Amino acid sequence: MAERVKILALGGLDESGKNCILVEVNDDIFVVGAGIRWPDKTMPGVDYVMPDFTYLRDRRKDVKGYFLLNGHDEEVGALAYIYKEVPAPVYGSAVTLSLLKIFSRHVGVNPEMYDFRVVEPSSSFKVAGRLIQYFQTAYNIAYSSGIAIMTDSGNVVLTDDFVVENNSSKNYLHDFRRIAEVSESAPTLALLTESNYAERPGYTAPDYKLTPLIEQTVKDAPGRVFISLFSVNFYNIDEVIALAVATRKKIIPYDEGSQATLAAMQSAGQLNIPRDNFAPLSDVNRFKSCDMIILMLGHGSKLFHKIALLAAGQSEERIISLCPDDTFIVASPGNDGTEIEATDALDELYRAGVHVLSVPRKKFLKMHASEEDLKMMISVFRPVYYIPVRGFYKSMLANAKVALSMGINLSHNNVFLLENGLSWIYDGTRPRLVDESIPHGDIMIDGIGVGDVGKNVLADRQRLAEGLAVISLSIDREAKVITAGPEVEMRGLVTVRDEDVVRRDLCRIIVEAVTEKMHDPEATIDVIRQDAYDRCFRALRRETGKEPMVLPLIIEVGK
Repeated sequence: MAERVKILALGGLDESGKNCILVEVNDDIFVVGAGIRWPDKTMPGVDYVMPDFTYLRDRRKDVKGYFLLNGHDEEVGALAYIYKEVPAPVYGSAVTLSLLKIFSRHVGVNPEMYDFRVVEPSSSFKVAGRLIQYFQTAYNIAYSSGIAIMTDSGNVVLTDDFVVENNSSKNYLHDFRRIAEVSESAPTLALLTESNYAERPGYTAPDYKLTPLIEQTVKDAPGRVFISLFSVNFYNIDEVIALAVATRKKIIPYDEGSQATLAAMQSAGQLNIPRDNFAPLSDVNRFKSCDMIILMLGHGSKLFHKIALLAAGQSEERIISLCPDDTFIVASPGNDGTEIEATDALDELYRAGVHVLSVPRKKFLKMHASEEDLKMMISVFRPVYYIPVRGFYKSMLANAKVALSMGINLSHNNVFLLENGLSWIYDGTRPRLVDESIPHGDIMIDGIGVGDVGKNVLADRQRLAEGLAVISLSIDREAKVITAGPEVEMRGLVTVRDEDVVRRDLCRIIVEAVTEKMHDPEATIDVIRQDAYDRCFRALRRETGKEPMVLPLIIEVGK
């Protein structure tokens, strides 16, 4: 009888980040990735978002290992929060495990708790008596890998994020030979590949390389060169370091966050900055302007906020201010979620009067597989079943269409689109999709709290962003009179010019509401407060166009 194979995702499908795919063979669970994602604008005050791990908690004894394919937070970050409850060996390259240690310390977790198993990015080993094969892939972080898990019906293969790279260093090697070995070792039962660039024709290479786009600008710059990059783009950071060495310039981290990223890369063995080519920010005034590259690193909209503050002369790093001879290279193109912030930052740079080179998004791609990259991987493994993963739904659908177009016996019968929490089950016959009501979704991390922030808290925070109105008064219900107030305090809601008008309206509305309800013998104090809230909220929404937080403070006296 064939082994029962189940594949499901707790995160990473129809979203960016939070990667976590489970491969179950009979009763053994192999967890590939356990990542976080960054919160969006609808999650004020939230630090990270991770998958709901209830399913793993309930079956903790069946978890045989965590298999990490790269060291990005989107792949490893959730382990810092789930590992104590669901411990198991953690497999990954030395770089990947080093970056997990760094992230764990950053969030206050002792990395000594992990049972680390260092593996080479192209290697084979057994877990729970089952053959596991890693194969190195080229991605923007050193020693990333794909993985093949053996079953008696063939391998289940996950590629991680990748590009077809022919000329890279050993740190970013697309190991064709190893990939071919894995594909020939056994038939591929199911192949899971990333989907982020599936809609893009051609190959991604060489458009993820930064050096050809900025080299001449760096050489010709009359003064200091500022370069902004996202902290996760290790490949491009490596390029900037190499360019600094080639042009005999000093690399100077812009702030403590940029310094921490470089230190993390160095401690993980991924980066080696020659001593003669590095200087701390405190030494920025010791060198000629033309001998410096100031590297500004950050995440998402926070990076654009740094750029805008520097350009406006309001940077927290008071040591540095922009000069007319400076050149600023924006090598961090905005995406759909940060386009407004990116445009504002770029506008501030132009206002500052410096030389600006904005690297366009169409010419500078992230290291994800485009259509031809995907076709190459599919043609090598020739899977019986194909499952697009990692990306938004439209990208996963495009990935499925790529597979269907290849004419290698992939059709609508053996290409599957999953959703988080939906199980793909194969037991030797035709596979099926099953909704087993597996818990999934977002767990929000706010400071040291894990899962403490729910939808109600987020709604309150969003309303606080719209403003706050506190309306207070005291009542004597027996005498049916208002004994004190009302008083109104507003913050972040209206201009000074309109404040008196709105305050008078709120006072009138709450007096009318409370007086009316006090004459209703069945109205409790909670009913009185709710009615006052409803009327005041509607009035504020009508007069200001906002939906602020409204707090009616009604106190009973004389009892």
